[in-house]
Amino acid sequence: MQSSETTAVQPLARKTIYAHGTVGMPMAVYGYPLAIWIPAHYSGGLGLDLATVGIILMLARLTDVITDPLIGEISDRWRTPVGRRKPWLLIGTPVMLLGVYMLFAPSGDVDVVYFLIWLTVFFLGSTMIMLPHRAWGAEMSTDYHQRSRITAAREFYYLAGLMIAAAVPMAVEVMADGGSGVGDVLAKIWTDATGAFTGDIMNAQPVDRATLTGPVLYGLAWTLIWLLPLAAAICFFAVKEAPVSASTVRVPMREGIKHLLKNGPMVRVLLIVLLVHFGESFRNAVSLFFIRDIVSIPTIGAAYFFYFVAGLAAIPFWLALGRRIGKHRAFMCTLITVAAVSAANFALNEGDYLAFFLLFIVKGFCFGGLHFLPIAMLADVVDVDSARTGGKRAGAYFAIFGFSEKIAIAFGTGVSLNVVGLLGFDPSLGVAGSSDVGVLSLRLVYCFGPVLFYGLALKLIWNYPLTPARHERLRERLARREARLGKAAAG
Repeated sequence: MQSSETTAVQPLARKTIYAHGTVGMPMAVYGYPLAIWIPAHYSGGLGLDLATVGIILMLARLTDVITDPLIGEISDRWRTPVGRRKPWLLIGTPVMLLGVYMLFAPSGDVDVVYFLIWLTVFFLGSTMIMLPHRAWGAEMSTDYHQRSRITAAREFYYLAGLMIAAAVPMAVEVMADGGSGVGDVLAKIWTDATGAFTGDIMNAQPVDRATLTGPVLYGLAWTLIWLLPLAAAICFFAVKEAPVSASTVRVPMREGIKHLLKNGPMVRVLLIVLLVHFGESFRNAVSLFFIRDIVSIPTIGAAYFFYFVAGLAAIPFWLALGRRIGKHRAFMCTLITVAAVSAANFALNEGDYLAFFLLFIVKGFCFGGLHFLPIAMLADVVDVDSARTGGKRAGAYFAIFGFSEKIAIAFGTGVSLNVVGLLGFDPSLGVAGSSDVGVLSLRLVYCFGPVLFYGLALKLIWNYPLTPARHERLRERLARREARLGKAAAG
């Protein structure tokens, strides 16, 4: 029986965990406009065809076929005085900020080539930061539950960043209509809840989207310009990288790919991520259109602000549930809840503010679990590879994970926009100027797209093999081997 001294894992200081998670905040600020505001701005505001915008989003993401494995492999093999992962914060930050400014605040004539070039630069910079940062987090601890705390801390900052991102359009909306839209929405919700409304809600009309998307994205660009360097500096100077053991084996890329494909839990996690993120982005791409044109909510920024508040408040719940029943079972609970909420949205019509906000808050409550639980699962999957190869290849694994995640998001967004656009929905004209088939396709994509793909993912999660008990045995095996190799090296 292995002694507790061999297998015990020293807990990380809370300040270290939260200093590492700071990078999640700016990475969230860019994710929200990319999913919600960029498609609307370049199609409705700048005049590109909606289907074309979807295709460009897919094409730009295909560059990750090269960049993700390359950056993952280099970050695994790189040896610098400050570590393997830290240098990417210094390299990726200026690249990403250049892409952010050119993409979020375009000047002059904007065409398809402009959109494609700066979207590609933007994606490259975000990959340079996010991929090594996730691998760094996986290497900070080998403990099953402590890894959940690391990813939960990153998710805490991620949701805080999303709240900041939602506050920018909310502020723009308030300034655009003098605050009447926000007040009227709150009044309408109070009416539906109590039946005691005496005010006037007839003037609660959505502000013209074509005039809002530009100021919103400009504000988000400057938010990132000051927030990203600050978060990168905190993480760089306050967090040490885990040392690479002298006994760590360097695994050639071709052999590493073979081991990855034979790693059953890894293949399963990748398939789950593909399905879940495809379903999420399939819905997110048309969220702005559904909220503003179907339900006629005039304050989309306020809606998302409270959505992310609910997600932030729910992180302790999903963390505790993952500890109690296992990460994969907790993840199943999030998918089932979100699928039910999505389907219920099909019953909503114009003016159903209260029902929409209640459903939206429930989905926001699930947001944290939906995003940080798969990342925590992957950190455990890397241990399977370490046990088989002797290598420390979190960078390569998170590269494949990140690539799968981004391809799913790009194609989910692209397919969704093409389906809705080609069937007759015009984002610049809304419901009144679009065909009935186009409006129906918008409702079906938003409400039932996630249900289909989540259902497929649930079949893969149901009998997920890497349970807490099995991971504990795996960690004991790794600890025995490292102790044996350490003694041999000392001798």
